[in-house]
Amino acid sequence: MKSKILLLGSGELGKEFVIAAQRIGQTVIAVDSYENAPAMQVAHGFEVINMLDGAELDRIVTKHQPDFIVPEIEAIRTERFYDYEKQGITVVPSAKAANFTMNRKAIRDLAAKELGLRTANYRYATSADELEKAVSEVGIPCVVKPLMSSSGKGQSTIKSNEDITKAWNYAVEGSRGDVVEVIVEAFVTFHSEITLLTVTQNNNLPTLFCAPIGHRQERGDYQESWQPAKVSEKDILEAQEMARKVTESLGGAGLFGVEFFLTNEGVYFSELSPRPHDTGMVTLAGTQNFNEFELHLRAVLSLPIAEITLEKAGASAVILAAENSNHPIYSGMEQIAALPKTDFRIFGKPTSRPYRRMGVALVNDSLDTPIEEIIERAKAAAKLVKVNA
Repeated sequence: MKSKILLLGSGELGKEFVIAAQRIGQTVIAVDSYENAPAMQVAHGFEVINMLDGAELDRIVTKHQPDFIVPEIEAIRTERFYDYEKQGITVVPSAKAANFTMNRKAIRDLAAKELGLRTANYRYATSADELEKAVSEVGIPCVVKPLMSSSGKGQSTIKSNEDITKAWNYAVEGSRGDVVEVIVEAFVTFHSEITLLTVTQNNNLPTLFCAPIGHRQERGDYQESWQPAKVSEKDILEAQEMARKVTESLGGAGLFGVEFFLTNEGVYFSELSPRPHDTGMVTLAGTQNFNEFELHLRAVLSLPIAEITLEKAGASAVILAAENSNHPIYSGMEQIAALPKTDFRIFGKPTSRPYRRMGVALVNDSLDTPIEEIIERAKAAAKLVKVNA
């Protein structure tokens, strides 16, 4: 079985997916809006296009005739996916899932209104005036996010009325695609956030769940993640049930990153990505029998996954750039390499800018090692690697 995969979006998550695909003999064409993106460096071929241009998407689909289209980012003209499905191409996990989840509005309405999942109180706004009205309805503090964005871009917290205009401008700046609309969410008082990696399979095989992943965010972007997160049995079962409902409703096969808030009142659904999740990079530390990229690939190719087992405890911590550069260089690799039970990835991004994620430190240990200790080791390891202009 040899398939051709068209990967739309070629960042670090795409790169690990391509490596997983290469290992079992699949062909991948990597697509992004700039040359030499991380996944292009390991793929069989590449295309540089604006993925919001439907005609350009049509052109490369016709040119490459893929068996699968695998989106890695949000900013894609996903409406075209329905046509590709009609042509017999498998869109991952499905055209419906890709369309619903590229836009926070569709997925939130599906979760809250159709499926009745517990979510934060929310409103939408398409202007600064509407945002002001929405904020008065959900209350302060609240969180503002563009409907289409990635890696936390454009997200901010409103703590007073003075923050509203700034939040609107920041959201517009961080918005991907051509939709300028925001979701305003009431602040949920949570004691932790988790990602539940959920794998749906074809051929009536069961939906599987990875051990929960905890994470910490700054500027709307993940800084550290760890597995397993400390979660009560009751909350885990509630989160799994919610994840099962929403992924079944979206259809198709693949790995979904489903995010939840854990509160004293129970579990709140937050967000969903129909693909490997940045917090799931912790699985590269050898925490599971298969990492999240291998799981996604196997589910996509309809290769049966018998079980997902937690093998070790682990943590990931991001390696960030501090300045702009067209030729980033790295120091500290000898120091991080000398640490026991530690690994790292440098993503190979051709340029850097402040806070851009350029790599990740990975630490694992036995399941009885306190997770806090492993997180601190990952943070210390990440600090050893410097990104220099």
